[in-house]
Amino acid sequence: MQITETSAEGLRRDFKVVLTAQDIESRVQTRLTEVGKTVKMPGFRPGKVPMPILKQRYGQSVMGEVLEAAVNDAAQQVVADNNLRPALQPKVEVESFDAGADLALKISVELLPEFEPADLSGVEIEKPVAAVSDEAVSESLGRLSKGRRTTEKVEEDRAAVSGDILLIDFDGSVDGEKRPGMKGEGHELELGSNSFIPGFEDQLVGTKAGSDVTVKVTFPTEYHAAELAGKDAVFEVKVHEIRAAKDAELNDDLAKSFGFDDLEALKTALTERIGEEYATTSRLRAKRALLDKLAELHDFEVPAGMVDIEFEQIWKRLQDELARDGAAEEDKDKDEEALKAEYRDIAVRRVRLGLLLSEIGRRNNVTVSREELNKAMIDEVRRYPGQEQQVFDFFRKNPQAVESLRAPIYEDKVVDFILGSVKVNEVTVSVEDLMRDPDEEEEGVAAA
Repeated sequence: MQITETSAEGLRRDFKVVLTAQDIESRVQTRLTEVGKTVKMPGFRPGKVPMPILKQRYGQSVMGEVLEAAVNDAAQQVVADNNLRPALQPKVEVESFDAGADLALKISVELLPEFEPADLSGVEIEKPVAAVSDEAVSESLGRLSKGRRTTEKVEEDRAAVSGDILLIDFDGSVDGEKRPGMKGEGHELELGSNSFIPGFEDQLVGTKAGSDVTVKVTFPTEYHAAELAGKDAVFEVKVHEIRAAKDAELNDDLAKSFGFDDLEALKTALTERIGEEYATTSRLRAKRALLDKLAELHDFEVPAGMVDIEFEQIWKRLQDELARDGAAEEDKDKDEEALKAEYRDIAVRRVRLGLLLSEIGRRNNVTVSREELNKAMIDEVRRYPGQEQQVFDFFRKNPQAVESLRAPIYEDKVVDFILGSVKVNEVTVSVEDLMRDPDEEEEGVAAA
């Protein structure tokens, strides 16, 4: 095998590899000999089939095997002989090959960049933190109380108002024709909940128990049932009762219904849970500040192939979002080329930061244990209640799926390592400021 470097530009190396016809023929003969030891053919004992017959019967398929193996061997030898650190699988092109002739290959290898991480000892970042207020705990208690609310029939003779719950029967039609799913009996409808077609609930405000009401509405153009989308409909509605909602009382009984000893224990648990939410957001904000600082301090070349892969993933997600939600407000005036340039810059940043974190982790012996992978797998399984066994089976049969959980764990461990090495200044902020999207903050500063 003859290997010649033909080009060295940036992170890309090109090689010409030639396998002689004699080498290929020798590999074919060796493989045919192996085949001949096990093949059974009428008139011949095992291992005694003449080579010409083997070549006639199996020569073409064996040649395919040999060429595939030769290409793989060539790529591996190029990497090994030149001490290369490939960023991606080497690309192999067949430049020339004919039966009985040499095989000429072009092998392109894109390398991982060599760089020195910056000294981070003097880096400072801000980490916003917020305290859990009594109001936040009260709001959580209110939501729990509302979730356990009951309804009581309104005995007084009055008209329904927004917030009331009506016990109704309804029967709808489109163009005078009854349609499936447009009829219901004994349904509880909260006025103002917007759980029915737009305009439906508004026309029941002011009605009384015992009323018969004709409600006219138009189905939204994006309605989930395509045959009803945009159609005018008429519903005949019978109001049986007006009910008022009554939230559960905030007492020990409510706490016990959630598995706590008393109301104070429930408040303590809520305070801890809210605090954990704040802490998670606070860490994400600190991580973003750290990544921004790392991006500012490093500007090494990154493999174009890795950028292409990252960009394609970003662009696909963007296209999916466009199809589902339409263009984001800040992107509406940008043409496709401008958007692609913007998101390619994002891809470059992500690849560079990924390589940087990987290198810092490697130099500091950051690893992901099997226990950490198993925990991540269990957390993933819990995301699919009722399908736990199927998800477990998927991970069991696909070890690479378990390994795909490694990258985010590794990244977080490296980020935590760096956060422990730089100066982190905690800044107390309001909950609103903590939860605000950093991109919105930047836009606000730019607008000012």
